[in-house]
Amino acid sequence: MSRASANLLGTLGFSEPMDTRPKFHANDISRDVLNVVPRAVPIEDLRRRPVAPTLDAEGFTLVSHASAVRDLRDGAERKCVHVEEIRRLLLEVSGADHVAVTGAGLLRFGERSRESGAHDNSRPARFVHVDVTDDAAAHFYDRYRPGNGRGLRRSAQYNVWRVLTPPPQDVPLAVCDARSLSAEDFIVADAMFDRDGAIEFSFDAWLIRHNPRQRWAHFADMRPDEVLIFKTHDTDLSVAHCVPHGAFDNPACPAGVPPRISLEMRGIAYWFA
Repeated sequence: MSRASANLLGTLGFSEPMDTRPKFHANDISRDVLNVVPRAVPIEDLRRRPVAPTLDAEGFTLVSHASAVRDLRDGAERKCVHVEEIRRLLLEVSGADHVAVTGAGLLRFGERSRESGAHDNSRPARFVHVDVTDDAAAHFYDRYRPGNGRGLRRSAQYNVWRVLTPPPQDVPLAVCDARSLSAEDFIVADAMFDRDGAIEFSFDAWLIRHNPRQRWAHFADMRPDEVLIFKTHDTDLSVAHCVPHGAFDNPACPAGVPPRISLEMRGIAYWFA
């Protein structure tokens, strides 16, 4: 099958420069200061690739991973069981010496669901972005670094993305091949984490300008027993550095499927000197 026949045309939200510094909010999106321009771009179905993508080349990979948790929507079960499952998974796929999972996960709901926006940070991201800039990544490395007195030779941050609804998904997640990015594609923004009208904390993130050299892709028809792992930062400059990502409406999805529910788990890996 040719590369062209493995593509669909999907619309992603790209950012354009502004006179003021952009910002976006986890909950009250009416307070966002953004200049997002939707653009239709080719999005490759990665399941059709003869050679699977890898974390150190493209910056992402798909892994089979069945959880022992009965209901991944249950935050208590995730905290008790799933955090350790993800820690072990990231240790295995990264080859790192230590992994810190940074929370019990974020549930997100497609906009056709009544739960989209009804919970903390629960909407799909409709503008492509990278979760952290280099400066923000350094802060998180320091925050979760193990206190064992050993020096570090490398650190990396990962997002582990899983659907909780059966295929097909109406709102999949697109990822960008890290090798197809240019320095001019990145725009610094403030990621604002608000609750009940107050900003609880914030840090720098990257928005992404459209560039025809970018190569966008997704894994079609994901199942709850597999996860998309993608890199949000890496201190090793010889491998994939970060992966922009964002939600899009699947033009091939039939009407009437359940709205997408997804779970994001995030982890930081450390390699000791």
